[in-house]
Amino acid sequence: MRTVLLTLLATLGLITLAGTAFVYVGAYDVAATRPHWPVTHWVMETMRIRAIKAQAAGIMPPADLMSHSNILNGTEHFAAHCATCHGAPGVPAGDIAAGLYPKPPDLKDTAQRYTPGELFWIVKNGIKMTGMPAWSDHDDQALWGTVAFIQKLPGLSEAAYAQMVMATIAQGGHHHGGDPPDTDGGAGHH
Repeated sequence: MRTVLLTLLATLGLITLAGTAFVYVGAYDVAATRPHWPVTHWVMETMRIRAIKAQAAGIMPPADLMSHSNILNGTEHFAAHCATCHGAPGVPAGDIAAGLYPKPPDLKDTAQRYTPGELFWIVKNGIKMTGMPAWSDHDDQALWGTVAFIQKLPGLSEAAYAQMVMATIAQGGHHHGGDPPDTDGGAGHH
């Protein structure tokens, strides 16, 4: 038994020494122009997904999450802060997004994989080593509006998005309710 224990400790010591040497000699290429190794990608993706789910557990959206006012407020925040990297209907992602690794996701597709609480946590806290900033300096109402907009995004046409952006401009960038324009491009409410 003692031999097995000593062998395990020696093996653990060698692995620790090899790992430390790997880190200090700079063997891992951290350039954004080179993709992660498959095992690194798997570990980071799994860790990201599990961490978001764990951290966002119990976050409940407000009852009026999908109200027109919330969606319009979210449109303003999204257009000003998010479309540069994620793009929007009829608006391609900007040059900054092209240089990021991993690439910012197209939220029409990936946002459907997350609950509103998880989206809120992501928007508020950001995600390390992805380029996704934290918006924790914005109030929760504005962030829930962004979540509402992201939830609406998959069914949003270019024309409807443009109309929503114009509505936020007409309101001076701060929408406070009123009669909602037809923002779903005839696709029905989601």
